[in-house]
Amino acid sequence: MDPSRLKIVVFGSFHAGKSTFIQAIDPGSRHVDAECADGTTTVALDFGKAEIDGKLIHLYGTPGQERFEFVRQIISNGMDGAILMVDCSCGVDEFTRNLYRQLTDMEVPLSVMLNKCDLSGACPAMVRQELEGAMIHEISARNPGNSLEALQRFVGTINKKR
Repeated sequence: MDPSRLKIVVFGSFHAGKSTFIQAIDPGSRHVDAECADGTTTVALDFGKAEIDGKLIHLYGTPGQERFEFVRQIISNGMDGAILMVDCSCGVDEFTRNLYRQLTDMEVPLSVMLNKCDLSGACPAMVRQELEGAMIHEISARNPGNSLEALQRFVGTINKKR
């Protein structure tokens, strides 16, 4: 393990904002996606980088469909932290609940990012209640400022645990 680098993996359901979050952090990020009925979707991974507190942060975004479980397993190998992206305009679906349980069981530092809180109909309070006990940050993944701020706070907690 290289102490000057952190591997953080971003999980979440389809269209939760994982790719948008990584692109907000690193505009030069890379994405492996395919066309779908709703635009594009990640089919392999997203990859971006940032430097926080002198550490190089590698961000890996995972596909949000159940059929790509094997990809999530491969990408999560050796991760130093996990982010669970939740679309607050939709609430917590069963896929997200399962991801939350799996990530909690892995005993890796975990942050829940409540995305799309700025949209009408968003229900961050309901999501907070359902994921009680989680480290939660409300963000808009389209906003580079608050996305980076949430990532910085999360990285700070990982650094304290090392």
